[in-house]
Formats: sequence, C-alpha cells, structure tokens
Amino acid sequence: MMIKKVFFLFFMIPLLCLAQKETHKIYNSQAKQVKYSKLLKKVSNADIILFGEFHDNPIIHWLQLELSRDLLALDTNLVLGAEMMESDDQLILDEYLAGYYNSKKLISESKTWTNFETDYLPLIDFAKENKLKFIATNIPRRYASMVYNFGIDTLESLSEQAKFFIAPLPIKIDTSLTSYNEMLAMGMGHGGDNLPKSQAIKDATMAHFIYKNLKFEGKFIHYHGAFHSKNYEGIYWYLKDLNPELEIITIGCEEQENIFELNEAHYKADFIIVTPINMTKTH
Repeated sequence: MMIKKVFFLFFMIPLLCLAQKETHKIYNSQAKQVKYSKLLKKVSNADIILFGEFHDNPIIHWLQLELSRDLLALDTNLVLGAEMMESDDQLILDEYLAGYYNSKKLISESKTWTNFETDYLPLIDFAKENKLKFIATNIPRRYASMVYNFGIDTLESLSEQAKFFIAPLPIKIDTSLTSYNEMLAMGMGHGGDNLPKSQAIKDATMAHFIYKNLKFEGKFIHYHGAFHSKNYEGIYWYLKDLNPELEIITIGCEEQENIFELNEAHYKADFIIVTPINMTKTH
C-alpha cells in the first residue's frame, strides 16, 4: 500500500505543478526574481515612480491599480498622472474628479483612448474616490503632429496660451539616446529626424507636468507606454535634467513564453514585470 501511495505522489506532484498557472513574475535590474513586497518597499521611498506598460496587457493594468492603492496606504500625499490624458484636457479631468459629471461626459469631452474605460478609468476613479490629483501629462497630439510634419521649430510660432500645454521652449533633445535611435530605425526613414523629435516632445512635456505637480513631501506615480522610460531614457532623462537629485524608480514590462527566467532583454529598468506572451489582451 505504501508503495502505491509513493508511486501516486511521484506522478501527481508534477501534474499539480503544471496546473498552477502563473500570471506574472517580477525581476530587479540584476534579473533576479523578487517579490511584490520588495518592489513596494523600494518605490515607497521614491519621489517619482515611472510605471511603463504594454497598453493592452490586463495584468500590468491590474498591478498599476494595486500598486497605487498600496502606495496610498503608505503615503497620503500621492499624485497620479498618465500619458493617456493630454494636458489640454486637464480642466475636464479636474471637473470629473470634483464630481460634476459622469464618465460618459468625460469620455465625450476629452481625447480618451479606445481602452480607456477598462484600463485607465479605474485609475482615475481611484483618484476621485480618494480625493487625489490626477494629472493629464501628455502633449496635445496636434502639437506632436506639427513636430513630425514640420519640425520642432514650428512650436515657437504657437500662441502663449498654446505653449502652456507643452514643456517650456526651447526643448533640449539628445538624439544620441538609444530609444530615439531605435525609433528612427523602426520608422525606416519615414518622418526623418522629426520622428524621434516628435517622441522627445512627448517625453519632455510629460516630465514637465510630472515635476510641476510633484509634492516634495509625497510622491508621483505615472503611467505610460514602456518605451517612454525604457533604459532610463525618455521621461526619466528629462526629469533628471530638471532635477538630478530626484529619486526615480522605473518599472518596465516584458512578455515571454517562459516567465520563470528573465530573457536577456534589452529593456533596462529598476523592476521588470514579465507576463506570458499569450496573455489575453484588453483590446
């Protein structure tokens, strides 16, 4: 009888292990697997958390909300912000946070993304429920299009009212940064030098509004596409240019077939969240 039990366990334990599906794993900058509690402890000491995402990944969106909740429990001086809301929509966003109208009005009156209701509205409603500021940090897309089509110098022709919605001019751009060179290569010549510059104006503007709204006795958590803080560039680079003393933690993401070991990735961040490549997408 004992032999039968041992035989049964010998074959069943591997099957049970296979049945336990994992949604994600977290790695530090040395590619060492860490627990969520380690990430939370580290970000709780930061001034700014740059949380890079894949826009259609449900696990990343869930973790963004969970991390925001946990940070609020540790620090009531929390400010939230996102690439997915443009700076000229801040008035509408503030009115929604104040409770003047419902989410349908917010969506109809502002330039929200197709996955806004499932992926970003929960973050805004979290801010609303807890009376927190939520900052629309991105440059209005019409101005990024101007840079792409006509060059960055055309921004100087804008009115002072329009310039309020972008980073102060002139904007420093280091086109030698890896992320901008990658974008230039991916564009295969389309847009020429204006393509990375149209990306840089977004990064500079997001950094500007993050820094402008940072409470120095609290912290700012910002949600954006992973590319915008990849390899400590983009938004991170502009924030450090504004204030080298800032304590900034970057969170990135990867999708892999095997999440139990971090691939030799080109993505550098303080923490990288790895999810299965076949994870259901939100849009």
